[in-house]
Amino acid sequence: MPLSGGYARAMQQVATRRRSQPPPARFMFEALIDPYRQPARHWLELLESEIAPEIVRAEEPGLVIWSSIWPDRPDAVIRFDIEAVGNSTMLRWTLFLEDPIPSEAEVVRMRKRLNTLINANLRSIFG
Repeated sequence: MPLSGGYARAMQQVATRRRSQPPPARFMFEALIDPYRQPARHWLELLESEIAPEIVRAEEPGLVIWSSIWPDRPDAVIRFDIEAVGNSTMLRWTLFLEDPIPSEAEVVRMRKRLNTLINANLRSIFG
């Protein structure tokens, strides 16, 4: 799955996960482009060692690309592919990094963190 969008850097896919999410695709898109939009549904709870991502690219309703949430890995990019499936969504997140790729343990830590944010926290706000 290419990152695309004018990236001159050589990015490598290091982790990806695809899971169904309860809301329609348009709500998933909105939640990803503005995670703080609804204070009652705040799901992007960052750790002290993390920073809020910026939207690098957004194409409604199927694509959102975030900048890194890790200050020590500013090269990281998180791509979200949003696919409508009936009244719900299939959401794939993919983590891209530049060389040097960190150790397997570090990649696992990053993957688990994204899983927590996306497939636990975000999922929970939609019931």
